[in-house]
Amino acid sequence: MPENTLKKAALLTAGIVVFALIALEISLRLQGIKIAYDDGPSLWSHHRDMVYESKEKTVVFIGSSRMKYDLDIPTWRENTNCHAVQLAIEGSSPRLVLEDLANDLNFKGRLVLDATEGLFFSNRGNKRPNENIKYYHARTPAQQSSFELNRILESQFVFLDKDNFSLNARLDALEIPSRPGVFMMPIFPSDFNQNTFDRQMYMTDRFERDTNLQNQVSGIWKLFGKMAQGAPPMPDDELNAIFQSTKVDIDKIKARGGEVLFLRPPSSGPALMGEKMGFPREKYWDRLLAYTGCPGIHYADYPAMDHFICPEDSHLKRPDAAVFTAQIIQILEQEKGWKLH
Repeated sequence: MPENTLKKAALLTAGIVVFALIALEISLRLQGIKIAYDDGPSLWSHHRDMVYESKEKTVVFIGSSRMKYDLDIPTWRENTNCHAVQLAIEGSSPRLVLEDLANDLNFKGRLVLDATEGLFFSNRGNKRPNENIKYYHARTPAQQSSFELNRILESQFVFLDKDNFSLNARLDALEIPSRPGVFMMPIFPSDFNQNTFDRQMYMTDRFERDTNLQNQVSGIWKLFGKMAQGAPPMPDDELNAIFQSTKVDIDKIKARGGEVLFLRPPSSGPALMGEKMGFPREKYWDRLLAYTGCPGIHYADYPAMDHFICPEDSHLKRPDAAVFTAQIIQILEQEKGWKLH
């Protein structure tokens, strides 16, 4: 094939690709979809680097998805002089991240742990924390440079949100029914899980208005709840081991001058009912604070926070997250003695 023919074919192919990407970008923006970031190990590691800022200027948050939705970072930024470092990982217990920070002799800061019982007191869902921690400690300069380049591109183009618009994400979004012997994970609508560069997750305005989308996610929580009902309760020796390992890790941080506080975020509806039945407060929350000697903030103890209704029973919508965060700041300062200004 003549060289000029190859050049024409290459130019035509490049033109088609560019046109398709521009059309996709315009289509997504016309649907009201905003810039979001891939919440993979590289973004988590970028924020993990920030835990070494001075204790007076930083508070680190770990936990599961409730911490990511309910801590409104713009509200935190506007009402404190401290940097909020978001290291929570949805669908997982914070204990692996706690262990990683406890074993890091250079971490001497303030730490807030999300104590959502069904995940905190669980030995499952460790895949993503393990991946993130392993990636962080093994990063190469090339990976860090790639992250910085991707960061610039992701800040400009909606279609680069790999969590929702990559080929793998679109394939994962296909609703393939379960069949005998094969369980297919239910699909969360993309409007439920938008992710900012600060690693805050939020529901879109459409999700907050659309009860069908809310019921879809609520139904997923109910399905998970039914699956958990069939599992035997955690043996006492296994539960005791969780308390013991948590205390060991917290004591390491305290010994270096760090501070640790537990936070129980809001839930409502069937999710809250199931949590009250499965995780009695005196056996889990109260014991956790007494055993570790740490202060705690339980949303149900404060009239300004005990009334929130979660759209899908488990996470706050953004306006309520702003109110919740403002209340947490006030309690930390006025009741717990944390200086945030």
